[in-house]
Amino acid sequence: MSWKNLFDEKETANAIERINNLTPETKGQWGKMTVAQMMAHCNVAYEIAYTDKHPKPNAFAKFMVKLFVKNTVVGPKPYKKNTMTSPIFKMTTEKDFELEKNRLIKHLNKTQQLGAAHFNGLDNPAFGELTDKEWNTLFSKHLDHHLTQFGV
Repeated sequence: MSWKNLFDEKETANAIERINNLTPETKGQWGKMTVAQMMAHCNVAYEIAYTDKHPKPNAFAKFMVKLFVKNTVVGPKPYKKNTMTSPIFKMTTEKDFELEKNRLIKHLNKTQQLGAAHFNGLDNPAFGELTDKEWNTLFSKHLDHHLTQFGV
């Protein structure tokens, strides 16, 4: 499956339009997260790319993640509903809807503005160097999965 190119201005605008269709009352069609938690969850992928906020896996954990998880995350197949997630992506506290929404939109705009060239060969702490296509798949597939979860 081919995923939306979030390095493209039009595709980014489409993703933002979907996000703008969410409200604090929007309910998920599956899973336990609230809509605000879902957006905070989606923000983690960008925090990994842009910050050192989250702990990096040790060498053994990185090897295992690359071996067993990487293709699920950057490969072409859509995620299944209720798939397990890494602990750093788990949201167990309430989140502020507007704050998380604005952060997510800023991350999308930043990613689009930096462009594919910025991401080509960029290191991911869990997966190692990724191509721009792999980074796009990581961002696009994950976001689409959760926006679909919340019906937008």
